[in-house]
Amino acid sequence: MLEPNGQNSYSFAGLPFVPKYSSHRLTGRRVLRSRRFFAFSLVAVVLIDAGNASGQQSIPTTFNGVIVVNTKSETVAELSQDNPFADASTLPLRAPAFNAIRTEHYQPAFMAGMKQQLAEMAAIAGHADAPTFDNTIVAIEKSGALLNRSRQVFSNMTSAHTNKDLQNIQTEMAPLLAAHSDNILLNQQLFQRVEKLYDSRDSLELTGEQQEVLRRHYEDFVRAGARLSEADQNRIRSLNEQLSTLQTKFEDNLLAVTKERSVVVDDVAELDGMSDADIAAAAETAKERDQEGKYVLEITNTTRVPILTSLNNRVLRERVWKASANRAVGQHGGIDNRPLILEIAQLRAERANLLGFANHSAYKLQNQMAKTPAAARKMLTDLVPGVVARVQEEAEDLRAMMKELGTDHDLAPWDWEYYAEKVRKTRFEVDEAAVKPYFEVNSVLTNGVFFTMNKLFGITFRERRDLPVYHPEVRVFDVLDGDDSQIGLFYIDFFKRDSKRGGAWMSSFVDQSSLLNEKPVIVNVLNNPRPADGEPALISFDNVTTMFHEMGHAVHGLFSDVTYPSVSGTATPRDFVEFPSTFEEDWCIQPAILSNYARHHETGEPIPKELLDKVIRASKFNQGFDTLEYMAAAILDLEWHTLTADEIPDDIEAFEAATLKKYGIDISAVPPRYRTAYFAHIWGGGYSSSYYAYLWSEVLAADAFAFMQTSGGATIENGADFRSEVLSRGSSRDPMTSYKAFRGQEPTVDALLIRRGLK
Repeated sequence: MLEPNGQNSYSFAGLPFVPKYSSHRLTGRRVLRSRRFFAFSLVAVVLIDAGNASGQQSIPTTFNGVIVVNTKSETVAELSQDNPFADASTLPLRAPAFNAIRTEHYQPAFMAGMKQQLAEMAAIAGHADAPTFDNTIVAIEKSGALLNRSRQVFSNMTSAHTNKDLQNIQTEMAPLLAAHSDNILLNQQLFQRVEKLYDSRDSLELTGEQQEVLRRHYEDFVRAGARLSEADQNRIRSLNEQLSTLQTKFEDNLLAVTKERSVVVDDVAELDGMSDADIAAAAETAKERDQEGKYVLEITNTTRVPILTSLNNRVLRERVWKASANRAVGQHGGIDNRPLILEIAQLRAERANLLGFANHSAYKLQNQMAKTPAAARKMLTDLVPGVVARVQEEAEDLRAMMKELGTDHDLAPWDWEYYAEKVRKTRFEVDEAAVKPYFEVNSVLTNGVFFTMNKLFGITFRERRDLPVYHPEVRVFDVLDGDDSQIGLFYIDFFKRDSKRGGAWMSSFVDQSSLLNEKPVIVNVLNNPRPADGEPALISFDNVTTMFHEMGHAVHGLFSDVTYPSVSGTATPRDFVEFPSTFEEDWCIQPAILSNYARHHETGEPIPKELLDKVIRASKFNQGFDTLEYMAAAILDLEWHTLTADEIPDDIEAFEAATLKKYGIDISAVPPRYRTAYFAHIWGGGYSSSYYAYLWSEVLAADAFAFMQTSGGATIENGADFRSEVLSRGSSRDPMTSYKAFRGQEPTVDALLIRRGLK
């Protein structure tokens, strides 16, 4: 999901009031949009400037229930100078001072930041002069600096390296941050200034970016309920507060349930089929959890679990799959997300109705590329017949393999990937265990991902070890342009750990903005398996693809070249933001690139051409399964969020089964990529009603990649066009305008079908 925020993908004064994630179409990767809104609505005394010296109109004495005392603005935020958030970081590009930041610094910084921003907003709302773009919109864009810098660090920490104390802060602040957003967006005096500008926008002689910034701010107010009656606004406030609390609880549960549902194995013989490195890693995990002598198989964030491809023990495969698929439903007295989900769905539906929408999906998609739930659903359901037919063909291939091996049981979901791997080996003669030695993580990063970025964009990455990091495994790089000027900083966090949420995502500690004179500081967070001590970090080809995907998000943030922070980098519609990242995936299987990084970790020899060709051909294998499990989750998301408040069911599992049957995708061996109880994108994150966005974005990505191949492929010239027309623009103009400026026309689905091996 694009990040842990709140309700929609836009931001107000740098404060997105939306939830969080952006997860990849196949493996649950996420883009963590850094402008996460952690704020406080405090019934407090806020100190502000009493007005100007000429005695013009003074600032109101109250601001949405917060008492305002007339005094000088420099006394607004009382924060100890010992707090590292008190001033902007003095490190290069304002990188976080992780060596100085401690847990106890966050809450005081948030509180002071909220006081400061409320004072800034009060000053804007009560400005004596008529509204102008500068005294209203630019002032809003500049507000909240203290809150933003503390929030951007905190939001990544609660996902990448959390602990109980951080979770407690997050839980305590969730309802307060929702109320703070409402305090700003439901302020009538502030809204009236923005509305006056919006109504006269055609006469203001604004640039295209300024027009887009004004439109987004105006829509933020309207979509938050600025036009509602006072009674309805109070209800909206209550709903937002409740939802923020429930969504935070859901996320905390998911972090806990991943550990709860891990499978402990006593006898190494049960792990027959796993590589020595994977067995050693399982033993290491068990040791870390005080179960030395045993083996812990961890559950990933998706329904499928990678280890199922190699486990020969069918009983254990079933045990692992069920541990994954039956998460968070209260099994054996464990964590149960179902009551939370039903309440979230109910409250979202009620809020949408109050705001004048038929349902939550209609509300969420109004400002996305799809515009309506019907358009998003049609894109998915149009593919169902062809995808289901391909799944049936693939199932027959698996059954044939099972028969050949003398297996007499039915094809179950815990069998699919196991036998698919055997078909893959037979048909393409590709053994994942034989391929992994050529994908050592540092080589993939340096000789694969960075190499590709240099070929396409002329940029280089130079590692530096003088900047503090939040975990010893995190690495930092200067990102340098072709003229050796610095574009930004790039952090990467490779390996899974108990303190990290599942999936993979991009976030930012600083967003690019020429208005604020800020260059981007970007982080990619991954969940590659950590090798046992002394062993090389060998990863699967899917994890290779993830690294390229997340770098696509990273350069989207790094190449941002806009004036205003609210439209910077990845602050785009959900169904556009996955386009640049998915586009970068396809470079990883281009022979000239793959042969550069796919080298044996011991000998340094490049992957043999024969094996390389097989890897590329095999990348199209099993696409019916991949596509259907994704589509099932995306359709489930839309079905949940097109319900009205009086249609919310009591039985989650029954609703899920009925939905899959309704759309003809109830194939038992191919369950949804995420079942309802652990669908983080839609219940804890920002992809509610928007999980379809991965396929929508993939249409753009496949079309753009195919187009680039017709004009020379990975060249500096092609990369410059893509950077200029797509990556640098953020959301400073309509996304389809950016796409057509690069491509010359709107996309077609032809390249997508070829990319997925469906045509």
